[in-house]
Amino acid sequence: MEAGARFDYDAVSGATDFYNKDVVKNQRFDAMLRENYIDYSAGNWDFRIGRQNVIWGEMVGLFFADVVSARDMREFILPEFDQLRTPQWAARAEYFKDDFHAELLWIPVASYDNIGKLGAEFYPYQPVPNGFNVRYQQEVRPERNTDNMNYGLRLSTLKNGWDISGFYYRSTDINQTFYREIAIAPVPTVTYQARHDRISQVGGTLAKDFGDIVLKGETVYTKGRSFTSLNAMDSDGVAQQNTVDWAAGLDFSLPAESRLNVQVFQRQYMNYDPYNISDKRENGYSLLLNSKFFTNWEAQALFISSANRSDWLFRPRAVWSFERNWRMVVGADIFNGPAMGMFGRYDQQDRVYSEVRYSF
Repeated sequence: MEAGARFDYDAVSGATDFYNKDVVKNQRFDAMLRENYIDYSAGNWDFRIGRQNVIWGEMVGLFFADVVSARDMREFILPEFDQLRTPQWAARAEYFKDDFHAELLWIPVASYDNIGKLGAEFYPYQPVPNGFNVRYQQEVRPERNTDNMNYGLRLSTLKNGWDISGFYYRSTDINQTFYREIAIAPVPTVTYQARHDRISQVGGTLAKDFGDIVLKGETVYTKGRSFTSLNAMDSDGVAQQNTVDWAAGLDFSLPAESRLNVQVFQRQYMNYDPYNISDKRENGYSLLLNSKFFTNWEAQALFISSANRSDWLFRPRAVWSFERNWRMVVGADIFNGPAMGMFGRYDQQDRVYSEVRYSF
């Protein structure tokens, strides 16, 4: 059995009139149940019922096969993943036999990504044609009924040092898709509304330890998700496009308690809409260098970039573990790229930050 909660208070959001009242209300104080579940075992079966994280993939800095947990995206992908993930209310059954593992998952009431409110720094603003006003309607959250229940199956095995898994997941998308309406009179206006598509996903992961080098890979095929279309004649401003996402990475253990991680990744649109913001094949890479020194210091730099264009995120930081259970973090998040790029859209949101955390 486990029980946990998280409480956040942001004094800055309400200290000035920079943010509108909806943003202040959304960000100033937050209370959330974390993992709260009950475990039960019977022979080769383990059962877990309650609010829980279900992690099917773990690449550095980005999400690929990790399709189940919702995310708190109010600060984009900048928080650590243990804070970013939002647990799901789920029933999970796991079967273990030798090197074989099967997992059955049912989510009767799903959680979805929290993108915050209009006016926040990392709100996912949509493209607006020249000469048009824009407004955003309230997000449509799926009704809590049987049509929006999520379920999945994951199988994995360990053979000759290769950890291999495959999964199927049927869900109402944790991601928002912004549907669009265009009105010419009385004032040219574009109206966006965030909704959630019903999708199916098939994917897999692999990992292999080669001594000081660890190989990891993930791939996911997604069917049913819609994406923003720049076609002004399209009635709802989106086009349904099936995608294949994959990532491969090498993790190197270096001398002096150092680590280097190198990743390449790609998204391919199978039925490509020429009005899509993205290219048919979106390629990227990431570099992570981490090193520990003295007895309680750690330095890290993460660089994630598109290979299609100059669109990147650079994240240097230093961690000082000055007492048991205490640590201080100082770092920066630097964005660069075009206005509609994955990172460039936040080009004006560069920041330097500090954090003191006590864990218990």
